Amino acid sequence: MKKTFVISDIHGCLKALLALLEEVKFDYENDRLICLGDTCDRGYDVKGCFDELFKIKNLIYILGNHDDWVLSDFKGEFGIGDKENWWHQGGFETMKSFNSQKLPVEYGKFLNKALPYYVEDNKLFVHGGFDPETPIEKHSTTHLIWDRDLIWKAKHCQAMFKRHGHSNKVSIYDEIFIGHTPTLSIDRTTDPIHWANVWDIDTGCVYGGKLTIMNLDTKEYFQVDKNGNKK
Repeated sequence: MKKTFVISDIHGCLKALLALLEEVKFDYENDRLICLGDTCDRGYDVKGCFDELFKIKNLIYILGNHDDWVLSDFKGEFGIGDKENWWHQGGFETMKSFNSQKLPVEYGKFLNKALPYYVEDNKLFVHGGFDPETPIEKHSTTHLIWDRDLIWKAKHCQAMFKRHGHSNKVSIYDEIFIGHTPTLSIDRTTDPIHWANVWDIDTGCVYGGKLTIMNLDTKEYFQVDKNGNKK
């Protein structure tokens, strides 16, 4: 039976990615992987991570903010100051993994086709977040890849549900899956955070936390550190 898994913020941690795919016995031909973005920057082997993802027949890839930086460089859209900022926030490691000052064309084309968000069965997958008061299609890509407010709105929503019985959904979607904001920085945890109908699965692998892969149907998740070791 085909399974769907969700992962986010790999950030060049190839050993962790390989370990998790092996742990869940991922079927490259039949299973599906929804990646919430930010395979790029900070980690040691961005190229290797993309090469592994390219082997997956049923891959849905959503653009992350670090991916967007790499794409901006590929397209020549950076200003001088912007490129320097990206370079010091992981761009150097990305280009080093390609042994190049320019992203190879096939990788640039892949990122250029990355989705700003994905909706299926009333489940939303997005890198950063969005404003629940505004239809998702009305948001700019910049908002979707940089937003950090949604997770805090979800926490407030859950608190109001527990105290006053208000709705425990921060938006119209049954479930929302995000990355971008490491759980380490939110609640000092390396476990996924589930508040209201929002799941944050960026568990800060490249920052000394863990990389998480989650079975979309069962919500069972598996984790390793950046070296592929279980903790």
